[in-house]
Amino acid sequence: MKLSGRIKDQHFQFSSVTELLAKASEEKSGDRMSKVAAESSLERVAAKWILSELTLKDIYENPVIPYEKDEVTRVIYDQINNHIYNEIAHWTVSYLREYILDHSTTSSALKRISRGLTSEMIAAVAKLMSSIDLVMASQKIRYQAHCNTTIGEPGRLAFRCQPNHPTDKSEGILASLKEGLSYGSGDAVIGINPNNDSVESVSRLLTISHEFIQKWGIPTQNCVLAHITTQLQALKKGAPMALMFQSLAGTEKANRDFGVNKELLDEASYYMMKMGTSSGPNVMYFETGQGSEVSLDADHGVDMQTLESRTYGYARHWNPFMVNNVSGFIGPETLFDGRQMIRADLEDLFMGKLNGLPMGIAPTYTNHMESDQNDQEIAGMLTALAGANFYMGVPGGDDVMLSYQDTSFHDDASLREMLGFRPLREFEIWLETMGIMENGRLTPKAGDLSIFN
Repeated sequence: MKLSGRIKDQHFQFSSVTELLAKASEEKSGDRMSKVAAESSLERVAAKWILSELTLKDIYENPVIPYEKDEVTRVIYDQINNHIYNEIAHWTVSYLREYILDHSTTSSALKRISRGLTSEMIAAVAKLMSSIDLVMASQKIRYQAHCNTTIGEPGRLAFRCQPNHPTDKSEGILASLKEGLSYGSGDAVIGINPNNDSVESVSRLLTISHEFIQKWGIPTQNCVLAHITTQLQALKKGAPMALMFQSLAGTEKANRDFGVNKELLDEASYYMMKMGTSSGPNVMYFETGQGSEVSLDADHGVDMQTLESRTYGYARHWNPFMVNNVSGFIGPETLFDGRQMIRADLEDLFMGKLNGLPMGIAPTYTNHMESDQNDQEIAGMLTALAGANFYMGVPGGDDVMLSYQDTSFHDDASLREMLGFRPLREFEIWLETMGIMENGRLTPKAGDLSIFN
């Protein structure tokens, strides 16, 4: 395995695959903070060149965190289809890129080889791709999943209606929920971020949203984004829950800081299948995003992009209904500006899809980043073009509960109209029944909350 090379009379030597992957990443403030980023553009180019000539076997035999030391590594490697891996082990990373982008390579072929790829291989090939490469490759891969609605069908774009309220007041949550539904948002999930994480409060929010869904016959699923242990207790006490949520990361140490591990996720998945209200079989909802590991000092010297790909490889084990990438949520210490946020969104959408997941994107930013609404809208349009399954729907694009900026109900409607997407099939029929949508376009009743009186 060659880890050195010469460019412009400069010799570059990398000590490991882990270092090579990190130095080949596009510039990110989190990688610079953790001192794994390339020191110059020339070093980055050298790293990309040398990485392009590694074989997939080189990467397979050198996981960034050893199998014996990390649960995430074990889950990823235990899922690999050895027959498919052995077919492609001799490919270089450069050849893998050419294969993915070749016009004759089908979605079915990509889904097949993905079963023989580790998450580090997927991160490696993404590092050799330009933005247009990432969009083209992402367009080819589409995974469907079913909870109460089916997400991921061609020509369909869904949204999570996010009716948060800073004090969990029922009236405020229902007003926000009605507004989102009136604009056609909510077919992915009605997902509430709670202020109060107690079992009693979470159970109350699940009951409120469930009863509203039942009353109006809405084909969707409810979820309250408390910690998984709280949701599990609420579920066992009989709270009506269609989808269970948890944030995940790409190392065992970071997941331990999140208070989660494989055993707990297995238990949650089991009880959702046994006691959840949805038809399934996909009953889990995960959120991820570049930078959580470095923020928790749990990155093991691995770059943010590679760790994010490992998060997807870990998430795949539970066949989730939806995985939402929220890069940009943490702040400038991980993604400094709009340029870094847009690049991360494109990388993450592609890596999630090639890891076998039904991906959504939340092109978010905090107000202390060098980013603004224009960056967010550009990221939204590009990732919609690349085939993201869903986005968030937040009143005014400003989350009053979590104090960050996300896509609004109006952004949702605009993305559908600009790109000719329709709501999820079951939800579109309901919108037409309510008079909110006709022939795929919102009617004058859109935004009129009195339809729920």
